[in-house]
Amino acid sequence: MNAPRIEVDLAAIEHNARSLVTRLGPVGISVTGVTKAALGSPEVARAMLRGGVARLADSRIENLERLRRARVTAHLTLLRSPAPAEAARAVLAADASLVSDMAVVRALAGAAVAAGRSHGIVLMVELGDLREGIMPDEVLTSARQVAALSGVTLDGLGANLACLNGVIPGAEQMAELSTLAALVSARLGIPDLRVSGGNSSNLAWAFGRGSTGAVNDLRVGEAILLGVDPLTLSPIEGLRGDAFAVVGAVIESREKPTEPWGRVSSTAAQMGDARPSVRRGRARRIQTLVALGRQDIVPEGLTAPAGVTVLGATSDHLVLETAAVLAAGTELRFGVDYAALLRAMASPFVAVLTIDSSPTRCDTTERGEVAHTSRAESML
Repeated sequence: MNAPRIEVDLAAIEHNARSLVTRLGPVGISVTGVTKAALGSPEVARAMLRGGVARLADSRIENLERLRRARVTAHLTLLRSPAPAEAARAVLAADASLVSDMAVVRALAGAAVAAGRSHGIVLMVELGDLREGIMPDEVLTSARQVAALSGVTLDGLGANLACLNGVIPGAEQMAELSTLAALVSARLGIPDLRVSGGNSSNLAWAFGRGSTGAVNDLRVGEAILLGVDPLTLSPIEGLRGDAFAVVGAVIESREKPTEPWGRVSSTAAQMGDARPSVRRGRARRIQTLVALGRQDIVPEGLTAPAGVTVLGATSDHLVLETAAVLAAGTELRFGVDYAALLRAMASPFVAVLTIDSSPTRCDTTERGEVAHTSRAESML
């Protein structure tokens, strides 16, 4: 098959989830598996659950609704606070939401009462990265306001670091969050608060030798899906980095000059950036086109196969240098980073295929069988 696709090895995802659950369990931290980079894939979600994650989470209501429709049995958390107008959908799709605005909390409370449900609230606390969260000195007052509302329960406190301004999660921030959780627990008489310290960027801290305090949950997506530390982009020991691969077909391959000719301006590849392309003299090279573009992937986030160099991309073409002329239809496989994974999974033009390479599982029929999910089918 020559349609652009992303291949997903469920065994690798299950392995990574289990490895992290095993390492974090002894220090009292459970793992919430984050499915947003996989577009709320039920297959990916089930692989995470087989690996032992305590719950699932996603930033998009649509992805949580997809998991509900697929009858994925797990506690679901909405990572991005809904707008008040989305409250009714949020309480049906999620068991809990990460929230930092009381107007949203009140909307969720009203929607939950109307639906005959109870919705969990994890209050997000600002610890320095300046993306979202109430200020620390407002936590107790806000917690009391949540606890006074019908339809919602105060599930816990959470924090997010390393996303907007790159503030590294460390002992100081986690100690502050732990202190706030202890204060809320004591003053409101809630003994079992969920204290969600952050995301995959917290793993280096969690694996360290210091105390993890009251933090008992991490929301982990990138490390499970790609096996890397987001702070350093280096592989995490014991995790697999081959869960995802983007595959595209060659549509042209021929020898061409390395330099363009004619007057040069900004290009489609540069997306408005007028920086000149790299000049390599008058030598010639084998230039190969693959049927993938910026609408499908982030080219800077691809890891090319041996002997292949990514030269650039336009909206619909990936431009490569290859060691030899390749026949049209030849498929090339690329590793992906988080940005490239997000783009590929969200593209309506990239098919998704799931593979279970585990020697002990037969979720399809036999080891290694490929299950193809078209974009239309995957969103039903």
